[in-house]
Formats: sequence, C-alpha cells, structure tokens
Amino acid sequence: MLIQIAIFLAAAIIAVPLSRRLGLGAVLGYLAAGMLIGPWGLRLIDDVEAILHISEFGVILMLFIVGLELQPSRLWVLRRQVFGLGAAQVLVTGLVLGGVVVAHGWKWQAALVAGLGLAMSSTAFVLQTLAEKKQLTMRHGRESFAILLFQDLAVIPLLAALPFLAASMGVATNSAHGNGWLDAAKALAVIAALVFSSRFLLRPLFRIVSTFGGREIFTATALFLVVGVTLLMEMVGLTASLGAFLAGMLLADSEYRHELEADIEPFKGLLMGLFFIAVGMSANLGLLATKPLVIIGIVGGMMLIKFAVLYAIGRIVRTEPASARKLGLALAQGGEFAFVLFGVAAGLRIFPQASADLLVVAVTVSMLLAPMLFVLEEKVFAPRFDKAPPRAFDTIDKKEGHVVVAGYGRVGQIVSRVLALKNVPFVALEKDAGHVDSVRKFGGQLYFGDAARLELLHSAHAGAARLFVLAIDDPEDSVKCAELVRHHFPHVPIIARARNRTHAHRLIDLGITRFYRETWHTSLEMAHQSLLQLGFAPSDVSMTMAKFRDHDLELLKRQQAVYQDEAKLIQTSKEASEELATLFESDQQEK
Repeated sequence: MLIQIAIFLAAAIIAVPLSRRLGLGAVLGYLAAGMLIGPWGLRLIDDVEAILHISEFGVILMLFIVGLELQPSRLWVLRRQVFGLGAAQVLVTGLVLGGVVVAHGWKWQAALVAGLGLAMSSTAFVLQTLAEKKQLTMRHGRESFAILLFQDLAVIPLLAALPFLAASMGVATNSAHGNGWLDAAKALAVIAALVFSSRFLLRPLFRIVSTFGGREIFTATALFLVVGVTLLMEMVGLTASLGAFLAGMLLADSEYRHELEADIEPFKGLLMGLFFIAVGMSANLGLLATKPLVIIGIVGGMMLIKFAVLYAIGRIVRTEPASARKLGLALAQGGEFAFVLFGVAAGLRIFPQASADLLVVAVTVSMLLAPMLFVLEEKVFAPRFDKAPPRAFDTIDKKEGHVVVAGYGRVGQIVSRVLALKNVPFVALEKDAGHVDSVRKFGGQLYFGDAARLELLHSAHAGAARLFVLAIDDPEDSVKCAELVRHHFPHVPIIARARNRTHAHRLIDLGITRFYRETWHTSLEMAHQSLLQLGFAPSDVSMTMAKFRDHDLELLKRQQAVYQDEAKLIQTSKEASEELATLFESDQQEK
C-alpha cells in the first residue's frame, strides 16, 4: 500500500506541475499520470477497479461542497437554467446521438442509453477547470453549472429506467436491480428524510460537536455525514454523488457552512486528483490500437454534436456568441456518470460488454481532449473571434485654464471629486472603456482615451491647462505620459502619483519633483497611530515620525543616482538602515 501511495504521489508531483507549466491545467496532468502508471503504461499498478472505487469519493466530496455553496433559495433562482437549459441539452443531445447510433444498427433501447450516456459531461472536470480559470461566475460558467446540475439529477431516473428498457428488449433482468417504481419511491422517501434531518438532527449535532468536540471531531463529523449519506443513497439505488449534493445544499444556509467547506476542501482536492488518475488508468488503451478509427469517429462525432447542440441552445436563449461557444466547448466531453450508466446497462445486457468498453474508452479519450479545448478557446478562438473593434477616443470641447487628470482610478477619482467641489474645471481621462461607461452611469465627468497618446493630450488641450495631475496606475504608462507632457507642454506644472520608489526615481529623472507615493502618507499615519496605541508619549511619537520621514526622503534623493544599479542600491539601503538605527540610539542615550 505504501509503495502504491508513493507511486501515485510521484506521478502527480511530476505530471501536474508539468501540465500546468504547459498551460494545460491540472486535470490533464492527473489523467496523463494515470495512463503512464496504469496497465497500458508502465504497469506499476494493476488494481484499477479498487483505486477507481476509492477515488470516486473525491467526486462525492466535491458535490457536497458544491451543495454547500448552493443555497436552496439560489437553486430556485436558477430553476429556469437548471430545468430549462439542462433538460434541453440532455434530451436534444441524447436523442441526436441516439439517432446516430440507431442508424448503425443498434436497437432503439440500447441507442437511447448510449445517447443519453454520451450526453453527460464531466462534472468533476468542468467545475474544477472553470474554478481554476475563475470562470464560474461568468455567464457560460453559470450555465455550465446549471446544465451539469441537471445532468446529475437526471442520472436517477435514467438508472431507474434501465430495468424497464431491458425488459422491453426481452432481456431477463437480475433481481438485484430491483423494481424501478419501488426504487423511485425509496428515493423520494430518503430525500424527504434528508430534508427533515438537516434541520432537526444535523444542525443540533454540529452545534454540540462544535461546542464540546474540538476541531478534529468537527472534521470527523463532517466526513461521517458525507459517508453516511453516501451509504444511504447506495442502499436505495441512488447515486452517492446526488446524495452528497443534497446533504450539502440542505446545510448551505446553516451557520456551519464555511467551516464545513474549509474542513472538507483538503480531502476533496486529494481525492479528486486520485479520481482523475484512476480514470486515466482505467482506459482500455488497447482499443485505440485495435479500433482507432472507430474511437476517433465516436469521440469526434460526440464532441461535435454536443458542441453544436449547446451552441444552438445558448443562442436560442440569447447568450452572446462568445459565451455560447465557451459553453459548447466546456461541456463537449463525456462525463464520469457515463461509466456508471454503461456499466449497469452492460450488466442488464442492454448492450454487450464489448460495446460498453468501447463507449467508456471514447468517453475517457474525450475527457483527455477536454483541456485541449480550453486551450484552443483561449489561444485561438477568443483572440480571433472576440476582438472588439477599437473604440474611438472621445471628442473633448475646447477648454482653457482647466486641470487635466490622467487616470481615473482610486487617486484620480478623489482628486476629480475635490476639484468639482471647488468648481475647478477639469478634464479626466481614462483608457478603460468599461470603467468609463460605468462611471458615466453615475453621472461622472469622464472621457475615454489613453493619456499616454500625444493626440489625446492635444485633444484635451493640455497645453492650455493650469495643472496636469498624473494619476495613472501603471508605472510604464505613467512615465510615458510624463515624458510627453514634459516634452510638448513644458510650461504646464505636473503633480504625479508614484506607485513605488522606483517609479518615483523615474519621475525625478524627468524633472518632476512634486510626486506622492500612494501608500506613503497612509503608512506613516498607521505607524503613528500604532505607536500611540502601544503607549508611547504623543510628543515622542511625533518626533520619531518626523525623523523617519526626513531620513526616508533624504534616502530617496541619495538613491536617485544609483537606483538602476542593484548592488549599489542594496548597499545604500543597508547603510541608511544603520544610520537610522544609530540616530535613534543617540537620542535614547541623550535622554
């Protein structure tokens, strides 16, 4: 067991950072690691089924956390997306794919199962990838989540319907699979029990444990909850992942939500990685050698059909073309629930085991290709198709005796507001078009344009300005703008914002002496108040801060000549620290 753990960790340590370094994401790294160490790679580990069974708990923990983050009230808000977009995607995609399979000679029951199974997408992969890329809150991220949620919910009736489909084919079903209607009744009873227990049993339990049990017992209780719900769901024939999701959702509005999420998150991350490694190991790569064209045909056809259906659905609900494209690419791959669905269908002899193996390999290959689709979107499609036409700079009416404020961020906004209070005419310039539009909604006076462009400075009549306030956040743009103003309008005084000491040095090089380091005065005031809070005398604090301020300003001037020489800059900083320490030691001795 220790050897297997070491192999898993070593494979992940090597593959995941390499995959992230190449911009392919962690999921592809885990899948590649599994293929490398599995039966079709180096054969370091052979018991794939056991590993896959254990690793599925990672998916369960992930859905528990997703449930924690989705309050019932929010699910009600998402009902149209979940039961509208989700149902449309599963039904349309399933029927289209099923129709293709029927055309290849399968019975309609087997084709329906294959089509609906291939219509599923990977909840684990998509949610983790979208979270990594910080896209879950974007429109395509929200719609992806809604569709994936419906797919998870749809697994229940699909599994319950398999015995009926097998019976309609004249196949004798195993009694272990039970009666579909009875299983559905049990499912509803269990869900009702979960709803009841979440309020009257679980919350009081967590209240007691958090008060008397300690942090480690709280974590143990959280894990016990997930394991218990998983076992309960499996006993009544439901998917464990759905049970975990429901348990999380029912605790989403409790006071323990954030602590539960923090305790479960580390276990979820490790087991999710193990799950993807196991998926990579379980792929029957031998079929790629014996039936490569068949696999390519299934994977290509499935992903193209899913993308086309998702894009069409997105456009029908008036999603922007770029978001609809991202939605289609995100969900084009197969999903982990297909493994379960095809396994049960093969057990019921809806289709042969060989067909199930073929479909499983196709789904696995599509999951391996999924990160490539994200890379394709970011590197090819988005730069090529999402380029907005350059927006023309605003036209500015002729002005004289005004103030030009370059940059309308945190600093520029405050300066402009104070000028407006004193009825001083000003022209504020900002190159972020979205920020300009947002400010204008609130009645702000702001012009769109890049102050580091000479034609815009002429348009803003900078030569007739009484003052130029340089409040640009980016040091490079700030210095470029300062160079233009000093060269073309040398008579206009400049007050500048300096991001840091190096920025200040570069402004001094241009002859700009009236600059303000953006955190300087705030830092001095915080240090002043800190000393007062610690009990130092006010007069002593004032004298200390005055000496520190004068010494630092003197150091800034001294380092002006050497700021581009790192070695000399370090040397002068060390010497200045020693001088300052000696200065304060002398003061202490005089006292």
